[in-house]
Amino acid sequence: MPHSAAYKRILLKLSGEALMGDTPYGIDQTVLSRIVGEIAEVTRLGVEVGVVIGGGNIFRGMAGAASGMDRATADYMGMLATVMNAMALSDAMRGAGVNSRVQSALNIEQVVEPYIRGKAIRYLEEGKVVVFGAGTGNPFFTTDTAAALRGSEIGAELVIKATKVDGVYTADPKKDPDAQRFSRISFDEAIYRNLKVMDDTAFALCRDQRLPINVFNIFKTGALKRVVQGLEEGTLVHC
Repeated sequence: MPHSAAYKRILLKLSGEALMGDTPYGIDQTVLSRIVGEIAEVTRLGVEVGVVIGGGNIFRGMAGAASGMDRATADYMGMLATVMNAMALSDAMRGAGVNSRVQSALNIEQVVEPYIRGKAIRYLEEGKVVVFGAGTGNPFFTTDTAAALRGSEIGAELVIKATKVDGVYTADPKKDPDAQRFSRISFDEAIYRNLKVMDDTAFALCRDQRLPINVFNIFKTGALKRVVQGLEEGTLVHC
């Protein structure tokens, strides 16, 4: 059984909701510390880690648009929420002794540095965790798409989508007790079965770039480490 890392560089996609824990809004510090601990374990294996984080615990663009707000305005507000989460995550990493940098797709240099691909890659090579905020910097695109885009740009070998379930199922396991979890599934089969692994734009980009996706439960202790070690954990979506 391998215990060293199977991947040199990964892109971790964290939802904003993951940071809430059981609270209705904002950031649960206990949950944040746990997630940082999981990331720290992976960096100790020598894995280079990029993180794309959502903002749904603070503001959701789609929800804002549904309530009558202009969609582009709502999405920009959502991007700012992701920057707040990125700063909180980076600060928690600093407290845990993990060196990190935040880069934002929106230009707010008084707060965080702008996204510059070459600089991000250099930070990764230096062993720093790079947290990418503000999504793609464009409205109408999700942070799933930002994860696929940044993962492709930095040359990640795997996009890891952290969720509250332990993989991709034949149906919603909360609604269907007979739902079966896939340990591995191809992009083509996932499309054929209409399984919502990520949003369509993100999924298509990963497929076109031949960038595999692993979907796993971030709240399962040690699961992230097992994923990067190449052990069976969650669901691997491959070419």
